[in-house]
Amino acid sequence: MGQEQGDDGKAQVQPASMNTQNSMAEKEYSVGAVLDQMRSKTMKAGFEFNIMVVGQSGLGKSTLVNTLFKSKVSRKSCTPNYEEKISKTVKLQTVSHVIEENGVKMKLTVIDTPGFGDQINNDNCWEPIVKYVNEQYEKYLREELHINRKRVIPDSRVHCCIYFLPATGHRLRPIDVEFMKRLGKIVSIVPVIAKADTLTIEERQEFKERIRQDLVDNGIHVYPQKEYDEDPEERILNNSIRESIPFAVVGTDKEHQVNGNKVLGRKTNWGIIEVENVAHCEFANLRDLLIRSHLQDLKDVTHNIHYETYRVRRLNESNMNFSEPGPELFEMKNYILVFT
Repeated sequence: MGQEQGDDGKAQVQPASMNTQNSMAEKEYSVGAVLDQMRSKTMKAGFEFNIMVVGQSGLGKSTLVNTLFKSKVSRKSCTPNYEEKISKTVKLQTVSHVIEENGVKMKLTVIDTPGFGDQINNDNCWEPIVKYVNEQYEKYLREELHINRKRVIPDSRVHCCIYFLPATGHRLRPIDVEFMKRLGKIVSIVPVIAKADTLTIEERQEFKERIRQDLVDNGIHVYPQKEYDEDPEERILNNSIRESIPFAVVGTDKEHQVNGNKVLGRKTNWGIIEVENVAHCEFANLRDLLIRSHLQDLKDVTHNIHYETYRVRRLNESNMNFSEPGPELFEMKNYILVFT
C-alpha cells in the first residue's frame, strides 16, 4: 500500500486498490497511445495489394474486379476503345490504381491473364503465370540482397489469385486441376464460380460440393489453408470460409431500384439478382474475405510462406547461382566471407 504525508505530518495509508487502478489506467493509456501511433503511421504509408485474375474469356473477370473495388480498375475498363480479342498465347498485363477512402490510400494492382484457357490445345498454358509469380519473388529477393537497400522495398508479389470456374454444374476440368495444383504451391488461390446466376440454388450447392471433393482428391490447397490458422478464433472464422469455397459470385456495375433503394444487380426476366444480397449470391462473402477480414493475412501468407519458401530454395542453391547476378550479389558474398 502507498503512503503520503498528511497535514498533521502523519503518514496516511492509500488503499492498494487505488494504486492498482492507477497503474492499470496508465498501462491502458500507454497501449492505446502506441496503437494510435501505429494506426496513424500505417494510414499515412497506405497499403499495397496485388491481385491476379485467371480464367477463360467471357467469365466476367473485369466486371467482378470493378464491382469488388467499386471503381473501374480492370484492364478492360482502363483501355480506351478496348476490343476483345482472343489471344493466341497467355500474356500477362498489369494495371495499377491508387484508391483512397476515408483518408486511407491503397495502391491496387490487377494482373490479368488474357488468353488463358481459350485455345483448343491448352497444354502448359499456366507456365507464363508460374513464371510471372516467381519473377516477382526474384525481384523482391534481389532488392533484399542489396547492401544499401531501399527503406521500403517495392512489392509486386502476387498476394492473391482469384481463379474463375465456369458454371458447368459438373466437376473441375483437367485444366482447373492442373492450374490450381501448380499455382497453389506458390500463391494464395481463391476459387470462384463465375456467373453463378446461371445455376439454380440446388445446382449451385451440388456443384460446390463436387468441387470441394475434387480439391481434396487432387491434393489442391486453396486459401485459407488449415495449417496456417494461428488460434481457435481464427480457425472458427476460416472454417466458415472453407465451407463456402468456391464462392458463387455475380458481378455487375449497374444499379437498379429495389423497394425504393438503389442496389447493384443484374436484371432478368424473372427479377433482379442483387449482387450484395447473400441470399442471391456470395459476392459479399468474397469481398469481405479479400478486403475486410483477410487482406493483411493474404499479404502475410505471401511474405512468410510463399516468398520465404522461394527465398530459402534460391539461397540454398549451389554457389548462389542466380541468373545474371548483379554487383549487389557479389557484394553480399564478400560481406559474408568477411564475417565468417
